[in-house]
Amino acid sequence: MRLDKAIESSMSMDDATWARHANPWSFWTRVPLLALLTLAIWSRVWIGWWCLVPVAALIAWTFYNPRAFPAPERLDDWASRAVLGERYWLARRSRPIPPGHARRAMILSVLSALFLLPLAYGLWVLDPWAAFAGAALSSVFKLWFCDGMAWLADEMARESRTPAGASEGQHS
Repeated sequence: MRLDKAIESSMSMDDATWARHANPWSFWTRVPLLALLTLAIWSRVWIGWWCLVPVAALIAWTFYNPRAFPAPERLDDWASRAVLGERYWLARRSRPIPPGHARRAMILSVLSALFLLPLAYGLWVLDPWAAFAGAALSSVFKLWFCDGMAWLADEMARESRTPAGASEGQHS
């Protein structure tokens, strides 16, 4: 199983959950999670094992977040289109996406993941520059990935001559 599909499966993302996750509130309240998780882990310096409380709360929020908000009435918001594009990205084996989008998404995903290494190192040795630069750069590449996903959703909607989110786009 591919890593992206394994992650989707672990989050129990069914069609209804994806529809709710397309709510911009769901998207934007996930954006700061890596920085907050970094801070929560770093807080072990100040509060010891009590740092596990905010870490556990952030992990719980990560799993609950896609279910926390109602499905949006419209899907033309950038964040909604990014989520729709991610659905296309995850379904790329059964419904191919343009090669340029696939290549860009892979490169940005790898770059985002690579910056988790200095983040982990910084948390391990308590180097704030490595930890927070790693978190910031990983997040930048993830947001750039999301921008590509919004672009992909727009292009796939044009290809199928349906508005973004109509028929298979909203709940596929």
